[in-house]
Amino acid sequence: MRRATWRPAELVHGSAETATARTLRFRVPGWPGHLAGQHVDVRLTAEDGYTAQRSYSVAGPADGDLIELTVETVPDGEVSPYLTEEMRVGDQVEIRGPVGGWFVWRPESRAPVLLVGGGSGIVPLMSMVRARRQAGSRVPFRLLYSLRDPDRRYYAEELRRPDPGLDVSYLYTRSVPEGLSRPARRIMLDDLAEGGWPASFEPDCFVCGPTGFVETAADLLLALGHAPERIRTERFGPTGG
Repeated sequence: MRRATWRPAELVHGSAETATARTLRFRVPGWPGHLAGQHVDVRLTAEDGYTAQRSYSVAGPADGDLIELTVETVPDGEVSPYLTEEMRVGDQVEIRGPVGGWFVWRPESRAPVLLVGGGSGIVPLMSMVRARRQAGSRVPFRLLYSLRDPDRRYYAEELRRPDPGLDVSYLYTRSVPEGLSRPARRIMLDDLAEGGWPASFEPDCFVCGPTGFVETAADLLLALGHAPERIRTERFGPTGG
């Protein structure tokens, strides 16, 4: 396998997702393409030569030499505050990738899909949603998106638009919008039983979020009878690394 190399990446567009998260679109000449669910390494280099790098999931499907990331600000972080608060169109970073081959969805797959995201863990799952749409796939998707409150929703407008075959459910843990009967709480067995697929449908399950969330959701899926080999997980720690 050819080793991924660092490539210059120029910011061509940036937009706010929430008060603390930003979506950035980069042009990366020579980009080899990627699969939905993969991630990249981003490297910053200071004037004195000091470098810092972090890994970020790609937020959209392959699109020529363009890649899109959504980055949450990590307080006192070395990379994310620059990407979310300081970087402007025309500025450059270095990007290496794509990385990962397990936590991916391919358009030729025909199994129903269950996506379970916690907080910024929605990012690689949104890449899968967009890849499905881009490919014109009719595979049914169900997305369970757990987050603290409505103000932290990524891709809010896009997920409100009709997308045949995609069902979206929000699970709030701190503050619940008016009109929802589910109380604020962490993800539970009945959330996955009601909003997911029966294990007998043999869905492909993708779970992404903080470590504790991922472990809980995966255990609940196992308790519901889902086959371990069909549960794919990706987790991140408090530093977002």
